[in-house]
Amino acid sequence: EISPEALELAATLDAERSSRGPRGPLHGIPIMVKDSIDTADRMMTTGGSLALVGNYASRDACVVEHLREAGAILLAKTNMSEWGYMRSSRACSGWSSRGGQTRNPHVLDRSPLGSSSGSAAAVAAHLCVAAIGAEVDGSIVRPASANGIVGLKPTGGMVSRRGVIGVAE
Repeated sequence: EISPEALELAATLDAERSSRGPRGPLHGIPIMVKDSIDTADRMMTTGGSLALVGNYASRDACVVEHLREAGAILLAKTNMSEWGYMRSSRACSGWSSRGGQTRNPHVLDRSPLGSSSGSAAAVAAHLCVAAIGAEVDGSIVRPASANGIVGLKPTGGMVSRRGVIGVAE
């Protein structure tokens, strides 16, 4: 889902940089976030499921708050394996009822692997500089590897999970 506010935010950040300098190290950098991460804007948070269409968060997830403080532009929400790939033991990796099948941008008929496949594919396709996923069991590192990019898995407890739809603890 593309943010309907991204262009307006980019113009605001450009003006801010001209008048006051950069807000932070990510000032004006386009970032995408997985559809399981809350953004208090006009993008929905659905976990890839049609069951949550119309779900708009009233508060940014902790990680999104930090991105905005650093000056990042939230460009879009990325597709994901529905419910973090936990809806079935025979689910198709990278598929959701909301977004359909995520494709590996290098080889379209190959699996993008993992529930954060949309985030990895977006970076690999050069749609953004970086994307945020969520890690449970290879959800970042597997799609990063399959899509030919670097994926950083945070140390447990170092990044708050507030505002992230979780399927496992």
